[in-house]
Amino acid sequence: MKTLLLICLSLFVLQAQEIPDTKQLLVVTTKNWSVSSGYLQRYERQNGSWEKVGKPIDIVLGRNGLGWGIGLHDIPKDAKFIKKEGDGKAPAGIFRLNQAFGYAPFNIDYPYNVYKETDHCVDDVNSMFYNKIVDSTKIERDYKSHEYMKFPKNYYKYGIVVDHNGITDGTASKRGAGSCIFIHIKSVPTAGCTVMTESEIKEVLRWLDPKAQPLLLQGTEDVVKMLWKSITLSK
Repeated sequence: MKTLLLICLSLFVLQAQEIPDTKQLLVVTTKNWSVSSGYLQRYERQNGSWEKVGKPIDIVLGRNGLGWGIGLHDIPKDAKFIKKEGDGKAPAGIFRLNQAFGYAPFNIDYPYNVYKETDHCVDDVNSMFYNKIVDSTKIERDYKSHEYMKFPKNYYKYGIVVDHNGITDGTASKRGAGSCIFIHIKSVPTAGCTVMTESEIKEVLRWLDPKAQPLLLQGTEDVVKMLWKSITLSK
């Protein structure tokens, strides 16, 4: 068994030093790479072991399933599905969750930004602001495509920014590798985000603890099992 584990882990160049000592996990699991639905289970580490928190939440994600994203993991050398801009896939991997957001103040402990109509998430690969959330009134706009962080529909009434491809960690984003990935409100497959009901995401937001350094672990059943090992080894 030990030998098998080492062989499996050799497929990845683990970045253990970059994985924080998390005590909260949002684990999204799907049946395979092509499905657009799955479930989310919260976990909390207590006395060295992971305990489930609450009931599983049915989620919907990318309309074309999953592709390896850019986060705290390395993409396997033999990966068949890799996230790209506009491919309709949600990112698989391990990702920091650095902030939440919404349309109005929300009394929670987790870092939370209130966005307005002039706040944009840029998905134009030719822009210097690609995969960044910007206040369009305070920059010299060079992009032709973006998402409004506040618009008439309530999809972004509450949400969490997934730190995929360097959206919030201060690093440059890889052009064309996918942008503007969130957890938010919706009931149908998305362009790449993971979604649930308003009451469910509010429950998650109230639970998140910044001191616990929560992470999103997202993938197929096999990917979740493998990457969970990398989180364990990083401690």
